[in-house]
Parts: sequence; C-alpha cells; structure tokens
Amino acid sequence: MTFQAWFAVAVAGLCLLGLAQRRGSPDVVMVGGVTLLLVAGVLTPEEALSGLANEGVVTVAVLYVVVSGLSETGAVGWIVRSVLGRPRGLRHGQMRLMAPVAVLSAFLNNTPVVALFIPAVREWARRHRLSLSRFMIPLSFASIAGGTCTLIGTSTNLVVNGMLVESAGGAGLTLFEPAWVGVPVVVTVLLYLLAFGRWLLPERVPVLDPSADARQYTTEMTVEPDSPLVGRSIEEAGLRQLPGLFLMEVERQGEVLAAVAPHTRLHARDRLVFVGVLDSIVDLHHLRGLQPAGKQVFKLDCERGDRHLVEAVVSDSCPVVGKTVREGRFRTRYSAVIIAVARNGQRVPGKIGDVVLRPGDTLLLEARPSFLEQQRNSRDFYLVSPLRDHLPVRYDRALVALAITGTMVGSVALGWLSMLPAAMLAAGLMILTRCTRGRIARRAVDWQVLVVIAAAFGIGAALEKTGAARVLAESLVALAGGEPWTALALVFAATAVLTALATNNAAAVLMFPIAWASAQRLGVDALPFAVTIMVAASASFATPIGYQTNLMVYGVGGYRFSDFVRVGLPLTVLVGAVTVGLVPWIWRF
Repeated sequence: MTFQAWFAVAVAGLCLLGLAQRRGSPDVVMVGGVTLLLVAGVLTPEEALSGLANEGVVTVAVLYVVVSGLSETGAVGWIVRSVLGRPRGLRHGQMRLMAPVAVLSAFLNNTPVVALFIPAVREWARRHRLSLSRFMIPLSFASIAGGTCTLIGTSTNLVVNGMLVESAGGAGLTLFEPAWVGVPVVVTVLLYLLAFGRWLLPERVPVLDPSADARQYTTEMTVEPDSPLVGRSIEEAGLRQLPGLFLMEVERQGEVLAAVAPHTRLHARDRLVFVGVLDSIVDLHHLRGLQPAGKQVFKLDCERGDRHLVEAVVSDSCPVVGKTVREGRFRTRYSAVIIAVARNGQRVPGKIGDVVLRPGDTLLLEARPSFLEQQRNSRDFYLVSPLRDHLPVRYDRALVALAITGTMVGSVALGWLSMLPAAMLAAGLMILTRCTRGRIARRAVDWQVLVVIAAAFGIGAALEKTGAARVLAESLVALAGGEPWTALALVFAATAVLTALATNNAAAVLMFPIAWASAQRLGVDALPFAVTIMVAASASFATPIGYQTNLMVYGVGGYRFSDFVRVGLPLTVLVGAVTVGLVPWIWRF
C-alpha cells in the first residue's frame, strides 16, 4: 500500500480508538479524523465534505422534522400505546419493540423507522421506568435485520442487485427473494437479543434522577366527558407509571376519594389532584383525555399550540402575594395561567384558584409568547424560566400528522417517490399544517448525529480512494484457496470488517467486484456471493459508526463504543454462520 493508504488506515484506527476510549464526543473525534485526512492531502475539500451532501444524511435531517410533527401533536404517544403497549418485563418489552420494527424495516428504509421510534421508545421507557439503554441497541439491530428481508429493505440490497444485473445480465433478484436468508437472520437477531440481552446490554440511568427533584408541584386535572380514559382504572390509564408522581385524591360529584387504589375506575368529570416532579407534571398535561381543572386556561386569548410552559418564582414584591389566584386576577394581570404550584416540597391544598400565593412559590404557567420578554426582568418574579422542550400538545393536529407520515411511507413503498423527496414533502407539510413550528423543527434536528454520519462518509471515502480497503478485502479472499465455502465465509468476513470501518454501501461496492472475480476463478455461480454481500454489508452490529441507525441510537442510549463490540461482535459471527450455512443451499454454487 502507498503512504496515503497507510495514513488513511491509521486515521481510521485512531478514530475507532478515540470512540472506544471516549476521548471526546463522537462528532469531535470523527471530524478530527477527517481534518487530518484533509490537511495531509488524502482528501480534497469536496471529498471531505461529501457526506454533508449525501442523500442519506440529508434524509435523516429532514426526518427529524417529520418526527417533531408527530411528537408535537401527540401522535408519538398514540404509537406508544397502540404498538408498544405495556411490557410485562424486559424480554416482553424488547419483543414488543423489535418485532414491529423488523417488519416495518423490511418495506421501508430503516432510517425513518428508527427516527420515528426513538422519541416513542424514550417516552415509553420513562413511563414504565425501564432503562433506555436496554432498548436502543435492540431498536437499531432489529431495523438492520429487517432490512435484509426484501430488495427494498435497504439501499445496500438495491446497490448489490444493480451490480449483479450489470455484471451477469438477467432480471436479478425478485422483491421477496432475499427473505429466504433475511427471515432466518431476523429470527437469529431477535432470539440472540432476547436470550442474552439481559447480560450483554448495559443498564445506564441518568446521573440526575428526575424523581429526586426537590420541587413537588400540586396540580389538578379533570377527566373530559369524551375521554378515552373514562371507564379505565387508574393503572390502566397510565397514571401510576409516571416517575415521581402521586395521585393524592379524586373528587367525584362533591365526594372526595382519598388513598386512591390502582383499580379505581375513572368517571367523566372526575377532578384528580396530583403531586409530583416537574417532568411528570408536564407529561400529565400532555396526556390525552385530561384537561386542567380550572377554566382559566381556556380563557387565555392565545391558541394553546402557540403558548409556552414557563416556571416563575414569586417575589415578595409581587402584587398578588397574600391573595388567592382568583382574587389577584392572575390571568388578566399577566396573560398567563397557573397550572401547578410548588411550595417547599409541600402539598398545596385546595383548588388552584383558591391558593393564597406566598413569596418563593414556584408556579408552572401556560403563557403567551410575550410573557417571557415582559416579565424576565420584572420585580414581580425572582426567576422566569421557559421549558424549551415542553409545549402544549396540539391533539387536534394528530390525525393530520399521521396522515402526512402515512402518505410519505406509502409513496415510498409504492415507488412513487424516493425517500428524500418524500421526506422533504412530508416535513414541509408538517410545518404548513402547523403540526410543528419552524423554531421547533430547527431544534428537533440532532446535529451531532448528522456530523458523525457525514464524517464517517469522509473516512470511508479515504479508505476507498487510497486503495486500503481493496487491499484488505483482496488479502482476506486470497486465503480461501480453491474452496467455495471458505471463499464465501471470507467474503462475509471482509464485507463485515469494511462495514464496521466505513459504510454499508461502500463495503458492498468494494467487495462485489472482488467476490465476482473470485466466483469466476472458482468456476461457480456468483449469485450466492452477491446475496452474502447483501447480508454482510448490513450486518453492522459491532461498531456504532458502521451503520447510521447505530449512530442515531448511540448518544440517545448513553452507550460506549465497547457496548457495541460486546453485544454486536458475537451477533455478527452468529449471523455470518447462519448466512454462510444457508445461502449455498438456497442459491446453489
């Protein structure tokens, strides 16, 4: 190899080492590697930045906007309830997650599937007090395995099939032909994670436990007459799953029910009094079928979707101190409505309107956008702080958001549009129909994930340009001698190694001509080699940088590089054994 090839290999190795030892954030490590390759002249500026213009990277960015529309309208919550349900344990929860993800990924690009499920799983795991790190890797791995089942499940399959048609002529593989090996791969991945995930997957909890928040808010909610919660028990309604939240009492037709049992059934117009930490109180106000007990929130002259949630600490010079909320005409004075009150970790008795405000009380407000500018420096409040990630949910737009997403999925599945234009159209419609707002859509994009993916393309381009990847692949295949089965196993191994170092499509493109030439020299059909490359290029389980869905869950799950090695390396070997064992029997040499 040339000096540039060795330098590219060294930089790729340093990036892997930096990620493994957590020397810095993933985006800093990867961009540092690309910078070294650029400064050394291995890559041109166009090649170094090519990942930013890559269709897959742009698609991921646009899909964050689509997902924000689903989140802002409460559609994600519907997904949680209808698809994920209530887990009976870790394995049951993992199965409830992985099975639908694998099925969807067989017919859709797995990137939008994972992008859709990440916020849903985050909410679901928190609600049921599950460790998110036990579910993010299974989410990514199930989507990867599902993509091997059909020709359109992943772009890698289409790339390899296109090269097969070009090299051998004919029609190539049919839509469902990869399922002969793809379905066993899915079963292998699911059984492996269900059997060994309890020991291999890390259990990481946040450094700060939200349930340990010293502020205990008191809030009142009313069950709407047409609420889907009517007739359900407290437990079935999910009102006991929110961490750090306690249902103090239920008022029903003038009668107060204290010490509410989990099996108590909810009635229309029940008034529920909760005490809990901020995050759970906010989640409570996002739960469909409940509304604030006070009518003031509906009298504010501003649409709920345009309001902000704000925390404000009452000062001793506030004119409403010593008065009840109603007497002080809080809504009229501040164009804001109090939805919860916290006072030194104590329960604040009575209805919100009857609470006598004291200095130091912390109020959770629903306010007009102008409230922040008007009151930030006011002497009426010691502190005014917006909750940037919590806005009132626009349930009236939920069906619109689901229809837009369904249309996006259908247009791609039917071949009317490719993924990028379909996603861009869906994102634009989400903003135009006010399912999400421009400022929310901008904040929804996870730029760290995008930078890491784009930088991975640059490093992969360096390995390909310098010939380092080809030398590595040819050396492995040369070890096979004249044995087709051994050659097939080495093709899988070489492709899996390249996928771990670069990207799945780059690995497939690099390995196909080598595998084709090997089949020609061995005098056997090249189709088994093409199918093996399809699976191996997608079997990127051992590192977070080999596949973009791994990168998407890497930070969300709080993983370390070693977590993917520990879980994914044995799985890669297992999937390789299944593939090499089945492919020659299904597609004869």
